[in-house]
Amino acid sequence: MTTIPTLRTQRLTLRPPVFADFPAYERLMASQRSVYMGGPFDMRAAWGMFCHDVALWELFGHGALMIDVTETGTCVGQIGINHGPLFPEKELGWMIYEGHEGKGYATEAAHALRDWAFGTLGLSTLVSYVDPGNAASIAVAQRLDAVLDPDAAKQDPEDLVFRHARR
Repeated sequence: MTTIPTLRTQRLTLRPPVFADFPAYERLMASQRSVYMGGPFDMRAAWGMFCHDVALWELFGHGALMIDVTETGTCVGQIGINHGPLFPEKELGWMIYEGHEGKGYATEAAHALRDWAFGTLGLSTLVSYVDPGNAASIAVAQRLDAVLDPDAAKQDPEDLVFRHARR
C-alpha cells in the first residue's frame, strides 16, 4: 500500500483525505462554485470524485491532499495531482472551500505539491486545466508562474491549459 505524504508550508498542512472530509467536499461539489469543474454534482458523483482522488495514490503514487490551516486545524480545501483516462496529462488542481478564498491558500498549497511532485516523483512538467471563466484559478496559475500552453491537449475543449515547468 502506498504511503500518502503529509506536506507542510509556513501556514498549511497538506494531509491525506479521510472520510470525515467528505461532507465539506460534497457541499462544494453540490454548489454553484463547482460549475468550473463541470458541476454542480449530486452526492453519488461527488463520492466518486472523492474516491478517485484517494485511489490515485495507489494507482499512480500521487493524488489529492486536504488543505488544513495548521494553526487552527480548519480544512479549507483540497490540492491534488490528477491523472488517468480523464486527464491528457498529470494535472495540478486545487479547490478552496467557501469563505476561505482570497487568502493565498491555493497558491501556497499548489506550490508545495508542485515542488513535491518535481522533487519526489521526478516529474518535469504538470498542467492545470482551467475554465476560461474562472478568474480566481487563472490568477493562481499565474502566481505559480505557469504559462498558457495553447498546443497542449485539453481535458475539455474550452479549457485553458497552464503549464508548470520544473525549475
